[in-house]
Parts: sequence; structure tokens; C-alpha cells
Amino acid sequence: MLITFEGIDGAGKSTQVSRLQEHLQNQGRVVLTLREPGGTPEAERIRELLLESRHDFTPVGELLLFAASRAELLRKVILPALENGTDVILDRFFDSTTAYQGYGRGLDLDMLTEVNRIATGGLCPDVTFYLDLSPEEALLRKFSEKSLSLDFDAENLDRMESSGLDFYRRVRDGYHALVAASRKRIVQIDARLSPSVIHQIIISCLDSIDPVTGYRP
Repeated sequence: MLITFEGIDGAGKSTQVSRLQEHLQNQGRVVLTLREPGGTPEAERIRELLLESRHDFTPVGELLLFAASRAELLRKVILPALENGTDVILDRFFDSTTAYQGYGRGLDLDMLTEVNRIATGGLCPDVTFYLDLSPEEALLRKFSEKSLSLDFDAENLDRMESSGLDFYRRVRDGYHALVAASRKRIVQIDARLSPSVIHQIIISCLDSIDPVTGYRP
């Protein structure tokens, strides 16, 4: 099973990925957790390029770097794992491209669909959990976390974090559009709920998936 998590930074994806991994492993399942961009040496180098604030990529350049990272991860890690019966939990996948580069950066959605298709070979998650949070709340969470660090610098944001609130509002609108168009696959969850409640919603959803059709009721 391929399970993906989506949402803007600060929504709590990492926490839920970790909890779900532990839950599935306790059931005796083999689980692999990955993040995008990243997961291979080449993809991790691309991640560094994309997040370093000193780089100024065009929207199309940014899109193609994300796609290159995804293609490497998919063919070298994700597909072999799925073929071996491993459950893969992925922090971000092609929905992020549509939300961030499509709605956020304003790139043509038809072009994005084709780029995503090429990068993924048409692979689609069995289920996607979208943790919904306003950009304002997410920013408060991010700064709260950073302020606990001794080397915190309010100006030391990565390239994506420095894109501004309007950008993240458009990204959130994009996610809402994706949820509306893919209700059988994408589960929207209020990220303001407690981590334990969110985890239980995720487990209940996974338990309801039909093992034959792969669809939720």
C-alpha cells in the first residue's frame, strides 16, 4: 500500500507519519517511510538546492527539479518496495506539485499533470491524508518550534518558507481543490485537532478501505 501525507509545512505531517509507521509495524507489517524531495543520494542533493534560500529558481526550474527528485525516488526505492509487499508511507507526493507549483506559483495545471505523469509513471497513492491548516496558524507553529532553538534567527527561513503568506494561501486553496476532485482518495483532516485524535481518524480510515477494490466507503 502507498500512503501519502500532504499539507503545508507546520501541519503535523511528520508526527502522523511516525505514528502510522509504528502502528503498522506493530501489526507485523513491513513499512518504509520516505520524504519528498529526498530518499536517494541524488534526490537529497536536489532537496538541498530547492530549500537553500540563496538559490533563485524560476517556477518551471523548481517544478522540474521536484519532478527529477520524484522520478529518482520512485524508480529506485518506491516501486521496488511496493513490489516486495512493503507498505510505503510518503511525506508529500505529486499533490504537492499541483498545490505548490500549480496554485502557489501559478504554473499551467495541464502541464503539471503531464509532468507528474512522467515523473510517477502513472502511480497513484492508495490513500492520501491531507492535514488542513491555515498559513497563519502554520507560521505560528513554525516560529514556536524555531524559537526553542538556541540558534534561532527569525530571518533564517528556507526558500519555500520565505515565499510569503499569500503564496501559502494559494497553496491551501489548491489543496482544497484537489480534495474536492479526489474525494475517494484524499481524506481531509483538521490539523488543529490533537495529534492523538488525528491518528485515530487515520487508523479508522485505513481500516475501512476495501481490501479488494482499494476504495473507502
